[in-house]
Amino acid sequence: MTELVIFDCDGVLIDSEIISAQMLIDELAKLRVSIDLDYVARHFLGRSYPTVMKQIRYEFGLDLPEEFEPQYRARLLDAFERELQVMPGVADVMARLDVPWCVATSSSQPRAERSLEIAGLRKLVGDRLFTASEVSHGKPAPDLFFHAAKKMGAAPARTLVIEDSLNGIRAGLAAGMEVWRFTGGSHLAGRDLTPPEDAQPHREFAHFTEFFQNEPTREKDS
Repeated sequence: MTELVIFDCDGVLIDSEIISAQMLIDELAKLRVSIDLDYVARHFLGRSYPTVMKQIRYEFGLDLPEEFEPQYRARLLDAFERELQVMPGVADVMARLDVPWCVATSSSQPRAERSLEIAGLRKLVGDRLFTASEVSHGKPAPDLFFHAAKKMGAAPARTLVIEDSLNGIRAGLAAGMEVWRFTGGSHLAGRDLTPPEDAQPHREFAHFTEFFQNEPTREKDS
């Protein structure tokens, strides 16, 4: 029986990944670093900002200037204010779940809180928000999911993770948790979603109306 559901944030609760990816591409282009959406999906999806810095240094021999991160985050939140959408049906699923749930994200705390606020989910999530800044190693390491489960008082083996990224799936599997992949984000549209051997989810679904068709989640009695 499931004791806890952990939702990723970007690409699961909010349709933010395509906005973030395009903003990162545009900002790096100003530094003459040329990448595309496939590159972002391959190297950055589900990862924290330090991973972005490390990869850019490795691939392009460039140390991002100190001002890059705050400028990027400020412009990204401006874009979120204009364009960000909540995933259809996700708030209803959260309200109807008959087991505890929380959110665990690679985003920074300020970005996650503001993103959820813009999407109208901040009050619903409340203090059930955990970020990669609270652990030593971000996804694909299992640390964040272990941390969230411990804080919520749930056994990892009885925890269900909802993820969109391969690195998030890897993290959930490494934690010994059930993992479902949500494929309804606009950043995954038209892409080959065949997962590699080390990132095979237990189930996939493309819309939150399908959520309660899959056990082991329980829906509250009407």
